[in-house]
Amino acid sequence: MKPHIPYSKPSITSLEVSFATNATKYGWGDRNSEWITQFEEMFKKHIGSKYAIATSSCTGALTLGLAALGIGQGDEVILADSNWIATCAPIVHAGATPIFVDVGPATWCIDPLWVDASGTPRTKAIIATHLYGSVCHMGCLSRIGKQLGIPIIEDAAEAIGSEYHGMKAGNSGGLFGVFSFHGSKTITTGEGGMFVTSDDDLYEKVLTLSNHGRSRAQTKQFWPDMCGFKFKMSNVQAAIGCAQLQRIDELIAKKRRIFEYYYEAIGHLAGVSMNVEPEGTVNGYWMPTAIFAPETGVTREMLQEAFQRENIDARVFFHPLSSLPMFESKPRNKWAYDIPTRAINLPSFHDITDEEQDRVIAVINEVMK
Repeated sequence: MKPHIPYSKPSITSLEVSFATNATKYGWGDRNSEWITQFEEMFKKHIGSKYAIATSSCTGALTLGLAALGIGQGDEVILADSNWIATCAPIVHAGATPIFVDVGPATWCIDPLWVDASGTPRTKAIIATHLYGSVCHMGCLSRIGKQLGIPIIEDAAEAIGSEYHGMKAGNSGGLFGVFSFHGSKTITTGEGGMFVTSDDDLYEKVLTLSNHGRSRAQTKQFWPDMCGFKFKMSNVQAAIGCAQLQRIDELIAKKRRIFEYYYEAIGHLAGVSMNVEPEGTVNGYWMPTAIFAPETGVTREMLQEAFQRENIDARVFFHPLSSLPMFESKPRNKWAYDIPTRAINLPSFHDITDEEQDRVIAVINEVMK
């Protein structure tokens, strides 16, 4: 059998090991948050936000943000149907109703036209997911948000390295942004996330909620001011994150190089399209993706079987959330239902070799025959 090619794995060097070792040896007692504080400072500087709060996951960061906005029973939150469940679950657990709308056929991100048509008096927020590194039309979404008097939330879990008109994804017009540092992401802490905002009041609310509801202004020891959550990141995780942030330009550049290698080989094939980078945007290319035109006859199942035969991991495009058994089907979301049936995510870990990419490309070429 040919050597296995995973779809993703982190880039860990001696720098991450040394920082994590330091946190493991010395990051306890009154030093139990030194690396966390440093990670938050470094991250907000990179993103350009006023505040950053390290969390246990991106899902946790989104849960905190929705709770701070008071979103709950009877409220609606609009989001793209092409999404991972992690974007939707916090809405459901808050007691609100997710409203799934279609995506654009090129960016695969939420379509502002459908957002505009889906707003009701119960709509309390719009979540803009920057899918696979592509960025949403934040200008259009911001205008809709202002018209409806509701905030835009940026789900930038997959968008480290992406930009919208000079602003970093996650801080490109939304009230707050959330990020993921899962082991598959461009930078990782193993598991973990980040909440970012430049809104003073929202920051204080989320900071309190993130620490069991204990306000930093409270002088009583072990006195919660409200029922909060435990979504804190560990010091050891943050240490790894600090090392990753020191290398962030290198890690982003590697992602872009990987995509460009794929694009040069298959992006110009008739019937194949890949991640786009519209004018005024930068795509972090977290997950290079190939979409096959209907006339090619290529299907998701054909692609999965072809890659499995070659011992290569390739991910399917996200199923539409509304197609899952816990939700009502929304087949009118044409692109969200159609694209996943003829698409595949390609392996893109930082240290993938040209030879490994050539093996992936060979599978695509064989399928296209």
